[in-house]
Amino acid sequence: MHRVAISSTGLFTPPEVITNEELVAAYNQYAQLENAKHAQDIAAGSHTALVESNVEFIEKASGIQRRYVMEKSGVLDPHRMRPVFTPRPDTEISLMAEIGVKAAQAALDAAGKTAADVDSVICACANQQRAYPAMAVEIQTALGIQGYGFDMNVACSSATFGIEQAVNAVRTGSARAVLVISPEITSGHQAWIDRDCHFIFGDVCTAVLVERLDLAPAGSFEVLGTQLTTTFSNAIRNNHGFMSRSEDRDPDDRDQLFRQEGRKVFKEVCPMAAEHITGHLATLELQPAQVRRFWLHQANLSMNQLISRKILGRDATREEAPVILDEFANTASAGSIIAFHRHHADIQSGEVGVICSFGAGYSIGSVVVKRI
Repeated sequence: MHRVAISSTGLFTPPEVITNEELVAAYNQYAQLENAKHAQDIAAGSHTALVESNVEFIEKASGIQRRYVMEKSGVLDPHRMRPVFTPRPDTEISLMAEIGVKAAQAALDAAGKTAADVDSVICACANQQRAYPAMAVEIQTALGIQGYGFDMNVACSSATFGIEQAVNAVRTGSARAVLVISPEITSGHQAWIDRDCHFIFGDVCTAVLVERLDLAPAGSFEVLGTQLTTTFSNAIRNNHGFMSRSEDRDPDDRDQLFRQEGRKVFKEVCPMAAEHITGHLATLELQPAQVRRFWLHQANLSMNQLISRKILGRDATREEAPVILDEFANTASAGSIIAFHRHHADIQSGEVGVICSFGAGYSIGSVVVKRI
């Protein structure tokens, strides 16, 4: 069995930004148009008027201030309220594969590696643009990697679940190195017309290079252990899929986009995540006080504050549990990886950190690492 390391990470940041102020202005125009359209029914009590949003509500509810997106004009058009993407012919690389290649190349460059050093690609993300062929195989081929690739989806926990698959492949010797890529174009499944969640998501792509420790560059992070858990819940759900057409579903039906019971998720997931992390550390004979940094899933600031408080028995500092969601918003499976990517340079040799993501399923994945 080989010892395994995270050698590097890569980040692709989309070209456009939507601030909370822009988002609120667009949503409120949409709400006014809808309320005018249904004015008679609203007056008769048979239709519920839409309540306008505001910046203070968004920032208090989530801690989010802005988000990156691949395309903003459609999102901010009150008559459309979704991004404008141009279909690509099958002869061109797909949009998700394109940003996956960019993040992956950044990770390879950071580690001083090339495609010849990698044996596998795992495309692990919550939002995939097609059923098949696998995005991972498209990315693998575009990068010129020999070997194999596959897609996997465990919602917002996909990246950490993918890292465990990569760690196992490297540890057993079936691969020297694996790229775990998480292209999250969340704007395509975001319900921009729903006041309760129109602010939640942003687009991004991350890549993590997992390889044999003896092949990894100096300053890499040895993987001490991984741990996964799932339990079924309907509190976060998206029903869109290939069955929708046969069910004669309207693609604009509310359940064909992201939806959640936010309060229920908060109440149920926070203690689960804290117990998961504490339990995982215990299996490695580590105490929370021995952890230098917690790179947590970036869904909601209050969630992360409560989880870290339960783990440490006190409020965590921004250094102990860094936050990136104020800038990126919730980027599904990529959030904890962005936090790691942005906030690992100061970790010293021998110091320990935890990458943890949690989301629909429910699913929780954690990766405990030590700087070498």
